[in-house]
Amino acid sequence: MRRGILATADGEVFVGTAAGAEGVAVGEAVFNTAMTGYQEIVTDPSYAGQVVVLTAPHVGNYGTNRNDDQAGVVHARALVTRSLSRMASSWRSEEPFDDYLVERGVVALSDIDTRRLTKHLRERGAMPVAVGVDIDSDELVTLAAGAPSMKGQDLVRTVTTPEPYESRANGNRQGLVVAYDLGIKRDIVRSLNHIGFDVTVVPATTTSAEVKRLSPDGVFLSNGPGDPEPLNATVEAVKGLLGSKPLFGICLGHQVLGLALGLATFKLPFGHHGGNHPVKNLLDGTVDITSQNHGFAVDLSSDPQAPTGFIATPFGAARATHVSLNDGTNEGLACLDIPAFSVQYHPEAAPGPHDALGLFRQFADLIGRRDA
Repeated sequence: MRRGILATADGEVFVGTAAGAEGVAVGEAVFNTAMTGYQEIVTDPSYAGQVVVLTAPHVGNYGTNRNDDQAGVVHARALVTRSLSRMASSWRSEEPFDDYLVERGVVALSDIDTRRLTKHLRERGAMPVAVGVDIDSDELVTLAAGAPSMKGQDLVRTVTTPEPYESRANGNRQGLVVAYDLGIKRDIVRSLNHIGFDVTVVPATTTSAEVKRLSPDGVFLSNGPGDPEPLNATVEAVKGLLGSKPLFGICLGHQVLGLALGLATFKLPFGHHGGNHPVKNLLDGTVDITSQNHGFAVDLSSDPQAPTGFIATPFGAARATHVSLNDGTNEGLACLDIPAFSVQYHPEAAPGPHDALGLFRQFADLIGRRDA
């Protein structure tokens, strides 16, 4: 077995074994607490620029299946695990996870003390790391220390589609949704198709005028990687669409809507990454267990009305609709005078849970009320 090493920007070194491709990868390390869904995680474009540390103690036991890919390539810079299975025990599996990683050129480590690494990231915050195979640890520390912070990086430009493309509705067609690709997952498009919408996916820099020429029934803002504040073109486009088309945003799309409404965003200490995050609906008091993957959040602290639940925006009143029960950060917004809402988490259930799937139906209902 070849030796694999992870070194953090502040000089911590973790030694394990190589489990993926050869080479060196540098990126921001974040830990994900999901128990399943490793394939969906590494192919999620929201992980562009990041090294994913899985806290689940055993990974890869059910293999891989091409239908579970959320993008055409692996977007995570590298993967770190405690124990990576060399065997696949599932009738759906097409190949073992380690072979999958090697074929796609992904540097991966096994036999790492992920508990110690996770505690380090919780205490010190998400930080750059360097991961390598058969390489000196001092060299990796130097690489990690020289890596840029995630804050201020426009990573969306590295994952957005270069050209628009279409995906047709399943069954009875309800209309057309234009989806901004900020790093969109395939299962999000499938979810919109499933409830009857044709979807035209457009690049992140598409203008509001270009979207209006497509005559959509609704506009969707997708998930994606990195800091939302550099996305000036997308924010300006959203400002031009608010009030004219029903709009729904998730994850990075939620943050972009917040910026368009005049709110700010901030970087979380270590982000929210996993499939077991409790979120309270402030409108009805229910709690959903949600899938999350983001390192930034909408900041309501500067708005004097936010504690009352209502926010003044250039587009009329809005309100916070959801809150994280882990740290109290904002997880949802709804405009009261125009048809637009967003959530910070992932409702498409890829890989799960399924609690929030109804949000796609809520979007469809919003479009239907607009047309009525």
